[in-house]
Amino acid sequence: MLVVRDLVVEIEGKTILRGVDLEVADGEVVGILGPSGSGKSTLLRAVAGLVDVTSGDILWDGTSVVGVPTHQRRFGLMFQRYALFPHLTVAGNVGFGLRMQGDPDTDRKVEEALEMVGLAGFGPRRIDGLSGGEQQRVALARTLAPEPRLVMLDEPLGALDRNLRKRLLAEIAEILEARRVTALVVTHDRDEAAALADRLALMRDGTIVQTGTLEEMQASPADDWVASFLS
Repeated sequence: MLVVRDLVVEIEGKTILRGVDLEVADGEVVGILGPSGSGKSTLLRAVAGLVDVTSGDILWDGTSVVGVPTHQRRFGLMFQRYALFPHLTVAGNVGFGLRMQGDPDTDRKVEEALEMVGLAGFGPRRIDGLSGGEQQRVALARTLAPEPRLVMLDEPLGALDRNLRKRLLAEIAEILEARRVTALVVTHDRDEAAALADRLALMRDGTIVQTGTLEEMQASPADDWVASFLS
């Protein structure tokens, strides 16, 4: 279980996160929704250990991970720009982190991850020969292959066209549900968030203003801004 408690992040003298509180149960997918500049990507990076925490705490199963190096948290993070290595094959990309850790089961985990995202047999292929949707699947497979205890997706479909987004949205939702993955998904698209997540956390100006399902928040918005944003 992930618990974010009164989290504050300041970067270059500017407060980005202002006392964020959030809990994510085991097997739950929470969508972090909000406009540009609301702090949602910074929240993901703080949980991942990519930005320093000014105050507050981040706990996994009751143990603080603040100060724990990113690679030791066993959290997986997939960015909008997939950051794939063009000089490596598909299998090389998916297994990169596993090989860096010296995992003896790298080949098996790579095969399983590729099969999971519908890319069985793609291991020897070059990245530059793949479509945008296939590259997205490779990035997702790379995130899932190490079997992280928490998966974080930062605008996972933002770089794709509308038709491809719709198709891959359903596929990602199915994968997360089938594997009972605990996940945080950042997006500015309310329909995308609702399709992927069990529950939403709506952010504004560096804090979470309301949590619940899309239907719950639309029926009982915390304020006029929430009502307008979700309308």
